[in-house]
Amino acid sequence: MRVVCFCNNWLGWQGLQWLRQQGEDVAAVVVHPPGRAKYADEIQAVASEAGAVVIDGSQLRGPEVVECIRSLKADIGVSILFGYILREPVLEIFPRGCVNLHPALLPFNRGANPNVWSMVEKTPAGVTLHYVDKGVDTGDVIAQEEVAVLATDTGASLYKRLERAGLKLLQDAWPSIRSGTAQRKPQTGAGTLHKVRDLEGLDEIFLERSYRAEDLLNLLRARTFAPHAGAYFRDHGRKVYVRVELFEEEKS
Repeated sequence: MRVVCFCNNWLGWQGLQWLRQQGEDVAAVVVHPPGRAKYADEIQAVASEAGAVVIDGSQLRGPEVVECIRSLKADIGVSILFGYILREPVLEIFPRGCVNLHPALLPFNRGANPNVWSMVEKTPAGVTLHYVDKGVDTGDVIAQEEVAVLATDTGASLYKRLERAGLKLLQDAWPSIRSGTAQRKPQTGAGTLHKVRDLEGLDEIFLERSYRAEDLLNLLRARTFAPHAGAYFRDHGRKVYVRVELFEEEKS
Protein backbone atom coordinates (compact mmCIF):
# COMPACT_ATOMS: atom_id res chain seq x y z
CA MET A 1 0.00 0.00 0.00
CA ARG A 2 0.98 3.62 -0.46
CA VAL A 3 1.38 5.04 3.05
CA VAL A 4 1.78 8.41 4.75
CA CYS A 5 3.38 7.81 8.15
CA PHE A 6 2.94 10.28 11.02
CA CYS A 7 5.59 9.30 13.54
CA ASN A 8 7.88 10.20 16.40
CA ASN A 9 10.08 8.52 19.01
CA TRP A 10 11.63 5.03 19.03
CA LEU A 11 8.35 3.30 18.26
CA GLY A 12 7.65 5.68 15.37
CA TRP A 13 11.09 4.97 13.92
CA GLN A 14 10.77 1.21 14.35
CA GLY A 15 7.23 1.11 12.97
CA LEU A 16 8.20 3.17 9.93
CA GLN A 17 11.25 1.00 9.30
CA TRP A 18 9.19 -2.19 9.60
CA LEU A 19 6.60 -0.94 7.12
CA ARG A 20 9.41 -0.27 4.66
CA GLN A 21 10.77 -3.77 5.21
CA GLN A 22 7.34 -5.17 4.33
CA GLY A 23 7.59 -3.47 0.95
CA GLU A 24 5.04 -0.75 1.65
CA ASP A 25 5.37 2.39 -0.46
CA VAL A 26 6.05 5.19 2.03
CA ALA A 27 5.05 8.35 0.18
CA ALA A 28 5.59 10.82 3.03
CA VAL A 29 6.76 10.95 6.62
CA VAL A 30 5.21 13.60 8.84
CA VAL A 31 7.50 14.45 11.76
CA HIS A 32 7.72 16.69 14.79
CA PRO A 33 9.64 19.96 14.40
CA PRO A 34 13.02 20.46 16.12
CA GLY A 35 12.56 20.67 19.87
CA ARG A 36 9.69 18.18 19.86
CA ALA A 37 11.21 15.48 17.67
CA LYS A 38 12.72 12.30 19.11
CA TYR A 39 14.78 9.86 17.04
CA ALA A 40 14.65 12.51 14.33
CA ASP A 41 17.87 11.42 12.60
CA GLU A 42 16.81 7.78 12.47
CA ILE A 43 13.36 8.64 11.10
CA GLN A 44 14.89 11.01 8.55
CA ALA A 45 17.26 8.26 7.40
CA VAL A 46 14.39 5.85 6.73
CA ALA A 47 12.45 8.58 4.93
CA SER A 48 15.48 9.31 2.73
CA GLU A 49 15.90 5.63 1.86
CA ALA A 50 12.23 5.51 0.87
CA GLY A 51 12.45 8.68 -1.20
CA ALA A 52 9.59 10.01 0.91
CA VAL A 53 8.50 13.61 1.28
CA VAL A 54 9.23 14.89 4.81
CA ILE A 55 6.55 17.18 6.25
CA ASP A 56 6.57 19.31 9.41
CA GLY A 57 3.67 18.04 11.52
CA SER A 58 3.17 21.44 13.17
CA GLN A 59 2.02 22.77 9.77
CA LEU A 60 -0.70 20.19 9.12
CA ARG A 61 -3.50 22.73 9.21
CA GLY A 62 -1.98 24.77 6.42
CA PRO A 63 -3.80 24.39 3.08
CA GLU A 64 -0.55 23.97 1.14
CA VAL A 65 0.48 21.04 3.35
CA VAL A 66 -2.96 19.44 3.03
CA GLU A 67 -2.77 19.71 -0.77
CA CYS A 68 0.76 18.28 -0.72
CA ILE A 69 -0.47 15.20 1.15
CA ARG A 70 -3.52 14.92 -1.12
CA SER A 71 -1.31 15.02 -4.22
CA LEU A 72 0.61 11.95 -3.01
CA LYS A 73 -2.51 9.80 -3.51
CA ALA A 74 -1.73 7.56 -0.55
CA ASP A 75 -4.05 4.71 0.40
CA ILE A 76 -3.74 4.96 4.17
CA GLY A 77 -2.31 7.05 6.98
CA VAL A 78 -0.41 5.42 9.85
CA SER A 79 0.11 7.38 13.07
CA ILE A 80 2.66 6.16 15.63
CA LEU A 81 3.27 8.24 18.76
CA PHE A 82 2.47 11.36 16.74
CA GLY A 83 1.89 14.30 19.05
CA TYR A 84 -0.49 16.35 16.89
CA ILE A 85 -4.21 15.60 16.64
CA LEU A 86 -5.16 14.50 13.14
CA ARG A 87 -8.28 16.21 11.89
CA GLU A 88 -10.15 16.83 8.65
CA PRO A 89 -9.35 17.68 5.93
CA VAL A 90 -6.25 15.49 6.44
CA LEU A 91 -8.25 12.45 7.59
CA GLU A 92 -10.57 12.50 4.58
CA ILE A 93 -7.63 12.25 2.18
CA PHE A 94 -7.00 8.53 2.71
CA PRO A 95 -9.41 6.11 0.96
CA ARG A 96 -8.59 3.39 3.50
CA GLY A 97 -8.62 5.69 6.49
CA CYS A 98 -5.95 6.37 9.05
CA VAL A 99 -4.85 4.04 11.86
CA ASN A 100 -3.16 5.03 15.10
CA LEU A 101 -0.93 3.03 17.43
CA HIS A 102 -1.57 4.30 20.96
CA PRO A 103 0.33 3.10 24.06
CA ALA A 104 -2.77 2.59 26.20
CA LEU A 105 -5.53 0.05 26.67
CA LEU A 106 -8.35 2.14 25.23
CA PRO A 107 -10.74 3.52 26.32
CA PHE A 108 -8.47 4.07 29.33
CA ASN A 109 -5.83 6.78 29.08
CA ARG A 110 -6.70 8.48 25.86
CA GLY A 111 -4.45 11.42 25.09
CA ALA A 112 -1.09 12.17 26.70
CA ASN A 113 1.20 10.25 29.04
CA PRO A 114 -0.76 6.99 29.42
CA ASN A 115 2.18 5.29 31.14
CA VAL A 116 1.99 7.85 33.94
CA TRP A 117 -1.76 7.73 34.43
CA SER A 118 -1.93 3.94 34.45
CA MET A 119 0.19 4.04 37.60
CA VAL A 120 -1.28 7.11 39.25
CA GLU A 121 -4.93 6.20 38.66
CA LYS A 122 -4.38 2.42 38.73
CA THR A 123 -6.07 1.92 35.36
CA PRO A 124 -5.18 -0.95 32.99
CA ALA A 125 -2.13 -0.41 30.79
CA GLY A 126 -1.63 -1.71 27.28
CA VAL A 127 -1.42 -0.87 23.60
CA THR A 128 -4.17 -0.32 21.03
CA LEU A 129 -4.25 -0.09 17.25
CA HIS A 130 -7.36 1.80 16.17
CA TYR A 131 -8.89 3.79 13.36
CA VAL A 132 -8.68 7.56 13.74
CA ASP A 133 -11.94 9.49 13.92
CA LYS A 134 -12.77 13.09 14.89
CA GLY A 135 -12.15 12.46 18.60
CA VAL A 136 -8.94 11.94 20.55
CA ASP A 137 -8.16 8.19 20.55
CA THR A 138 -11.86 7.35 20.28
CA GLY A 139 -11.96 5.43 16.98
CA ASP A 140 -12.85 1.79 16.40
CA VAL A 141 -10.35 -0.71 17.77
CA ILE A 142 -8.53 -3.07 15.40
CA ALA A 143 -6.45 -4.89 18.03
CA GLN A 144 -5.15 -4.33 21.54
CA GLU A 145 -3.02 -6.04 24.16
CA GLU A 146 -2.90 -5.50 27.90
CA VAL A 147 0.52 -4.92 29.50
CA ALA A 148 0.85 -5.62 33.21
CA VAL A 149 2.10 -2.83 35.46
CA LEU A 150 4.81 -4.42 37.59
CA ALA A 151 5.52 -3.48 41.20
CA THR A 152 9.06 -2.53 40.11
CA ASP A 153 7.97 -0.39 37.18
CA THR A 154 8.79 3.28 36.79
CA GLY A 155 7.32 5.56 34.16
CA ALA A 156 10.41 4.86 32.05
CA SER A 157 10.35 1.06 32.27
CA LEU A 158 6.62 0.82 31.61
CA TYR A 159 6.93 3.17 28.64
CA LYS A 160 9.66 1.01 27.08
CA ARG A 161 7.60 -2.14 27.49
CA LEU A 162 4.56 -0.40 25.99
CA GLU A 163 6.64 0.64 22.98
CA ARG A 164 7.82 -2.91 22.35
CA ALA A 165 4.35 -4.34 22.82
CA GLY A 166 3.04 -1.72 20.41
CA LEU A 167 5.52 -2.69 17.71
CA LYS A 168 4.52 -6.34 17.98
CA LEU A 169 0.83 -5.39 17.87
CA LEU A 170 1.39 -3.43 14.65
CA GLN A 171 3.31 -6.31 13.11
CA ASP A 172 0.63 -8.84 14.03
CA ALA A 173 -2.33 -6.71 12.89
CA TRP A 174 -0.87 -5.19 9.72
CA PRO A 175 -1.66 -8.12 7.39
CA SER A 176 -5.38 -7.77 8.13
CA ILE A 177 -5.22 -4.01 7.58
CA ARG A 178 -3.39 -4.51 4.31
CA SER A 179 -5.89 -7.10 3.08
CA GLY A 180 -8.89 -5.02 4.16
CA THR A 181 -10.11 -7.70 6.59
CA ALA A 182 -9.29 -5.90 9.85
CA GLN A 183 -12.14 -5.98 12.33
CA ARG A 184 -13.54 -2.76 13.75
CA LYS A 185 -14.75 -2.85 17.33
CA PRO A 186 -16.36 0.34 18.71
CA GLN A 187 -14.98 1.47 22.04
CA THR A 188 -17.33 1.11 24.99
CA GLY A 189 -17.33 2.79 28.38
CA ALA A 190 -16.32 6.29 29.37
CA GLY A 191 -12.64 5.53 29.84
CA THR A 192 -10.25 8.34 30.74
CA LEU A 193 -8.60 11.24 28.91
CA HIS A 194 -5.59 13.36 29.84
CA LYS A 195 -3.90 16.36 28.29
CA VAL A 196 -0.20 17.22 28.48
CA ARG A 197 -0.86 20.05 30.92
CA ASP A 198 -2.54 17.69 33.39
CA LEU A 199 0.92 16.78 34.68
CA GLU A 200 1.34 20.32 35.98
CA GLY A 201 -1.16 19.64 38.75
CA LEU A 202 0.29 16.25 39.54
CA ASP A 203 4.00 16.75 40.16
CA GLU A 204 4.20 18.88 43.30
CA ILE A 205 4.44 17.00 46.62
CA PHE A 206 3.29 19.05 49.61
CA LEU A 207 5.38 18.06 52.63
CA GLU A 208 2.70 18.96 55.18
CA ARG A 209 -0.05 17.06 53.36
CA SER A 210 -1.04 13.49 54.24
CA TYR A 211 -0.76 10.90 51.45
CA ARG A 212 -1.60 7.21 51.30
CA ALA A 213 1.74 5.44 50.96
CA GLU A 214 0.61 3.61 47.82
CA ASP A 215 -0.58 6.79 46.14
CA LEU A 216 2.64 8.67 46.87
CA LEU A 217 4.81 5.77 45.74
CA ASN A 218 2.82 5.41 42.53
CA LEU A 219 3.26 9.12 41.83
CA LEU A 220 7.00 9.03 42.44
CA ARG A 221 7.64 5.97 40.33
CA ALA A 222 5.32 7.10 37.54
CA ARG A 223 7.26 10.34 37.25
CA THR A 224 10.68 8.66 37.36
CA PHE A 225 11.64 8.98 33.72
CA ALA A 226 14.95 10.69 33.00
CA PRO A 227 15.61 13.21 31.58
CA HIS A 228 12.16 14.49 32.65
CA ALA A 229 12.45 16.28 35.99
CA GLY A 230 9.33 14.62 37.45
CA ALA A 231 7.83 14.99 40.92
CA TYR A 232 9.22 17.52 43.38
CA PHE A 233 8.79 19.25 46.74
CA ARG A 234 9.80 22.76 47.71
CA ASP A 235 12.61 23.64 50.10
CA HIS A 236 12.91 27.34 50.91
CA GLY A 237 11.18 28.16 47.64
CA ARG A 238 13.37 25.94 45.47
CA LYS A 239 12.14 22.77 43.80
CA VAL A 240 13.79 19.53 44.86
CA TYR A 241 13.11 16.69 42.43
CA VAL A 242 12.62 13.07 43.43
CA ARG A 243 13.37 9.88 41.47
CA VAL A 244 13.04 6.38 42.83
CA GLU A 245 14.68 3.02 42.15
CA LEU A 246 12.73 -0.18 42.68
CA PHE A 247 14.04 -3.73 42.72
CA GLU A 248 12.89 -7.08 44.05
CA GLU A 249 14.72 -9.04 46.73
CA GLU A 250 16.95 -11.77 45.41
CA LYS A 251 15.60 -15.28 45.76
CA SER A 252 17.70 -17.48 48.01
